[in-house]
Amino acid sequence: MTGPASAPRDKQRGTPKSYAERVARFRVRGGFLLAAVYLIGAQPTPARLLAGAAVALAGLVLRAWSAGVLAKNSSLATGGPYAHTRNPLYLGSAIAALGFAIAGGRWWFFLLLGIFFAAVYRPVIRNEQAHLARLFPNEFPAYAEAVPALWPRLRAWRGPGSSARFSSQQYWRNREYRAFLAYGIIVLFLLARMFLIGTD
Repeated sequence: MTGPASAPRDKQRGTPKSYAERVARFRVRGGFLLAAVYLIGAQPTPARLLAGAAVALAGLVLRAWSAGVLAKNSSLATGGPYAHTRNPLYLGSAIAALGFAIAGGRWWFFLLLGIFFAAVYRPVIRNEQAHLARLFPNEFPAYAEAVPALWPRLRAWRGPGSSARFSSQQYWRNREYRAFLAYGIIVLFLLARMFLIGTD
């Protein structure tokens, strides 16, 4: 429906009301700012880069698996990694960020990451969980009760939709390949910094 009647709703959508909504809008810009600070301050060594890149890659693999199962807003994702944690994408991001913090070799990277995830991702996760509860009122309560929000359970949950399999089409539709492109760029930057500027 279009016309004057829809204008107030559009205006409401354009003005975030809650802290979580404001943070959700800041998340991408905040991430770029954090990345800039990281790239300027990083002090990689061969050992740090090797270990950190491996950890970060594990996080991206988890994100890729999650993106191949997730059909946004059309069905509740409970299969694959979602049978272990309700937010595998965010868990994958946290693991990848931890890996890059290891590669960067600065103790305060870990402090910045902790603050960023606590201030940004925690409220965003709560907001998204509330959205899913409204969107899937029949399926979500049992799923949320059985599967942790972030820290994964070892045994996969068995419930409606938990048999969903990875779809390469869904992976490309969710454009998760961009995370691997960013990964490659950051690793190349750290390699260049290590060999051109030197290490401590």
